[in-house]
Amino acid sequence: MKTTITPRVRNLVLLLLAVTGMLFAGAGPASAHAALTGSDPSSGVVVDKAPTQISLTFSEKVSTNNDSLRVLNPKGTRVDVGKPSNISGTTYAIQVHSGLPDGTYTVAWQVVSADSHPVAGAFTFSVGAPSKTTVSVSDQDVGGGLVGGLYGFGRYMSYAGFIVMIGGAAFILACWQRGAGVRALQRLVVSGWVTLTAATLWLLLLRGSYATTGKVGDIFDLNLLGQVLQTKTGAALVSRLLLLAAAALFIAVLFGAYARPSPTTTLTDGAARRLPDSREDEEKRDLTFGLAIGGGVVAAGLAASWALAEHASTGLQPGIAMPVDVVHLLAVATWLGGLSALLVALYRAPSDNQVGRTAVQNFSRIAFCSVLALVATGVYQSWRQLGSWSAFTDTGYGQLLLVKIGLVALLVGIASISRRWTARLADAAATAETTGTVVEEREPEKEKAHVSASTKTADSSTTTSTGSTDSSTATSAEADSGVTAASTTTGDSKRAAQLARQQAAVDTTRQKRLRDADPVRFGLRRSVLAEAAVAVVVLAVTTALTASEPGRTEEDAKAAKASSSSAATSSSGALTLDMSFDTGGTDGKGVIRLDLDPARVGGNEMHVYVQRPNGRAFDVPEVKVAFTLAAKKIGPLPVTPDRITTGHWAATGIQIPMAGDWKISVTVRTSDIDQTTVDKNAQIG
Repeated sequence: MKTTITPRVRNLVLLLLAVTGMLFAGAGPASAHAALTGSDPSSGVVVDKAPTQISLTFSEKVSTNNDSLRVLNPKGTRVDVGKPSNISGTTYAIQVHSGLPDGTYTVAWQVVSADSHPVAGAFTFSVGAPSKTTVSVSDQDVGGGLVGGLYGFGRYMSYAGFIVMIGGAAFILACWQRGAGVRALQRLVVSGWVTLTAATLWLLLLRGSYATTGKVGDIFDLNLLGQVLQTKTGAALVSRLLLLAAAALFIAVLFGAYARPSPTTTLTDGAARRLPDSREDEEKRDLTFGLAIGGGVVAAGLAASWALAEHASTGLQPGIAMPVDVVHLLAVATWLGGLSALLVALYRAPSDNQVGRTAVQNFSRIAFCSVLALVATGVYQSWRQLGSWSAFTDTGYGQLLLVKIGLVALLVGIASISRRWTARLADAAATAETTGTVVEEREPEKEKAHVSASTKTADSSTTTSTGSTDSSTATSAEADSGVTAASTTTGDSKRAAQLARQQAAVDTTRQKRLRDADPVRFGLRRSVLAEAAVAVVVLAVTTALTASEPGRTEEDAKAAKASSSSAATSSSGALTLDMSFDTGGTDGKGVIRLDLDPARVGGNEMHVYVQRPNGRAFDVPEVKVAFTLAAKKIGPLPVTPDRITTGHWAATGIQIPMAGDWKISVTVRTSDIDQTTVDKNAQIG
């Protein structure tokens, strides 16, 4: 029997696919999950002595390869030597050629963060003095482009396949075991398994190019594939494929066990008898328990393949976050996957095997428990990934999470409507039992009798017509005795095919009439369809969340970036210091005022004003200044300003190589033998 999808349902599915596509189109490349929190040399600094190695510190551990860290001279030629190495914790270093000449150098990095997402960036530093460079320091387009889009689509399909397979199997096992024999449900669960398997292979193939070059031509690079298999993400994908083999066995047993006829036993007289109900129920309970344990282990293992390789595996409290993430994924699959199975059962199950009120009530209770688990685990995950209320609005992750929370709230609201329809279905069934009517069982038999009568009438008419024709044309029949028996056979086959088509049309009409005749079931189907529509969008937003930088990490990265590049972004204006001095000689007392503008890393302008205690300009023969950064063992860096006028000395182009707490020392000579040095600390940059 062939079933068709109504135009309304088909249009809704197309609309959902379009919405999903727009969400993916606007997602863009994956955001960074590991942030660069420091480097040596720092970004934008000018150092006097060329370094022998470049070190970078990240917010979490990262994976590197031979080209993860590159150091380029002003002409774009690499000056790094060897491979990157992990020197301590989250700090990674690469050696450079000794004796680098003066100029501006670019450090470009591309690594894979601990939660499996590739990140990249670049910065510059200078040796001696800044110079022009031909290297662009803009962030690399890592995780984006065509390969990034294909990888994101594979992630979405893997989540969708997992939810449909796990939720559909759970619905059959826990809510409606008779559904194991419904072909539409079988196709749904199997399609979920096929989708998850294909998406996993797809991700494994794309992973190498996605995490490194981003080139389509590198998708089939076996060397990259070999490198992927040695990573945490590659191991998780391979483990998922092995667990999918066990899932295939579970699905086969599930459908084979519940779809087969009731068990029988053979008596001594050779007759087959159905087993007693108690023994049959006991065997079914044992089977259900075994399938529940085995299926639960396989489902938890599949969920763990995400938890062990993504957000939950790194950051704050990974030992708690990973089990919580497994529970979260299983709750999502049980609710949304079971919802898709219920939708298929309500729309596609044969009328003589409709999903009953008990099954709908069971799913309603399971869905309610799943929602509670989702809320509990979601609150913990939100706290872990955001860390503050401001991250809800100040970070992309928080904004996406707000959208998801709103959609889930809408989904729960529609689910409450479905629960009311479920209660009405139970009330209608109870009323039918009280009055002694069995609508679901009688109606199909009545239709079958009607179809049988129609068929008999058609056969009788055909026989009568044929007999009349034969009696009136007996002479003609003798004349046409040359007609072969094949002609008669062909005519019978055409009539049989026509009757079969009529029978199928009658069956289809009957089933649709039976489905639409019950207003309670009709209302339940409409509300479940609305739930499924919102669930598709929720899944798209969830996939975008897994590819976005957690709010906590994003805020930490902003703070680290502001700290490391404060010298380049500072707009605090001139630094002013007042220092009193006394050289010990006659007329040796005074006040020094030093202005440093703009008081940041790089070039600065300095003005020194020497005044007598009464505020008048002090004409001293010599002034010298020195800058020292003791924390980094830099300095003293001497500066000899030029005399501009009485009591006014100035110098330009003063290079401050690094932000920090600098000691500024000023030496004043008031005569040939009288001089003193005073100093004061100040934050520069």
